[in-house]
Amino acid sequence: MPKDYSPDVTPPNAQRRPEHAQDDAWTRAFLQRAQIGHVATRWDDRPFITPTSFWYDPERNAIYFHSNSVGRVRANCERHEKVCFAASESGRYLPSNVALEFSLQYESAIVFGTVRVLEDDEEKRRALYGLIEKYFPNMKPGREYRPITDQELNRTSVYAILVESWSGKRNWPERAEQSDEWPPLEEKWFEG
Repeated sequence: MPKDYSPDVTPPNAQRRPEHAQDDAWTRAFLQRAQIGHVATRWDDRPFITPTSFWYDPERNAIYFHSNSVGRVRANCERHEKVCFAASESGRYLPSNVALEFSLQYESAIVFGTVRVLEDDEEKRRALYGLIEKYFPNMKPGREYRPITDQELNRTSVYAILVESWSGKRNWPERAEQSDEWPPLEEKWFEG
């Protein structure tokens, strides 16, 4: 018997606007340039979302981030390896003359995967240098800044999320949908 998917019970893979879905190449490129991500972990049945800087490595199809050597993120990741990761960017707010058509320009990626705490010092260094290079591409260790020390590695937890699946979305119209059944908005509402 088919399931009843009423508006209150939507299947997890349903998309309200499938025309916004992006392919793997777009999602990969977005993750390489997005600036801030949020990793969702859990402690038993309590979810936690943590904002973080991150580096997506397309060669290993993994997302790297770091935190303190002890704390909520590390405890959650050691307890439950399944995580969700999200990154997004937004543009202008888009007004409409129809309440349900107000919108926002956005791009986003949602990633599902398995997280692990890196233990090998060379793997940790590689991930941390990749992270630094993403945000500061013109700076090099041993030239503009002191290389990572063993003591610094001991004070830092470094994580790798092995990407199992993802989805990318882009909604970037110049204007939100408008209705001919209502007076048009004045031009001042579309500025800046």
